[in-house]
Amino acid sequence: MKKKDIKILLVDDEPDILEIVEYNLTAEGYQVYTAENGIEAVKKAKKHLPHLIILDVMMPEMDGIEACEKMRGVPELANTIITFLTARGEDYSQVAGFEAGADDYITKPIKPKVLVSKVKALLRRFKETTSEEATVNLGNLVINREEYKVIKNKKEITLPRKEFELLALLASKPGKVFKREDILDKVWGNEVVVGGRTIDVHIRKLREKIGDKSFKTVKGVGYKFVI
Repeated sequence: MKKKDIKILLVDDEPDILEIVEYNLTAEGYQVYTAENGIEAVKKAKKHLPHLIILDVMMPEMDGIEACEKMRGVPELANTIITFLTARGEDYSQVAGFEAGADDYITKPIKPKVLVSKVKALLRRFKETTSEEATVNLGNLVINREEYKVIKNKKEITLPRKEFELLALLASKPGKVFKREDILDKVWGNEVVVGGRTIDVHIRKLREKIGDKSFKTVKGVGYKFVI
């Protein structure tokens, strides 16, 4: 996919931040759309179907957490990468963001060139399905990599992008223990910095949706998928 075809939605209630980030991303050749609050962001996301959404947390009318939850409820945005851009670096904000369906978390202030570099790293995650089998069948669980669909007991389960990728990774080799560092590398990419609790938050959400017995914690090592 060429840069000119990649659409990015930038959401922040600070005009200065919108202007400088929009300028730098546009200079890189991306299509950039902007919004100043969560309500406007949801509308523009539905209209333009961006590949990446950079979303501030603290905004008037509708904050980024609620906006993210609403976007994740739109089927056409299931594969869209959503990253929060916020000055709040507390753990609880990060956890809330991941639970809402965010893929990553960027703390501001951040230099434009560094942000552009992170955007490039995030967009590398938005790629075509690899040579792995498109569909994985594990008893009553079916994982369709091409369509980002999960079906359990003939009922479709909607998962945010990173939850899906984590499930697909663990389920690719049932019984194998995946180390935490390997999970971070393969699901989030080693160029993207995420908090230490990121994996735990996503595993907890998967246990709620897929079943607690499907995931086993190997203390001090990582996680494995159990049939």
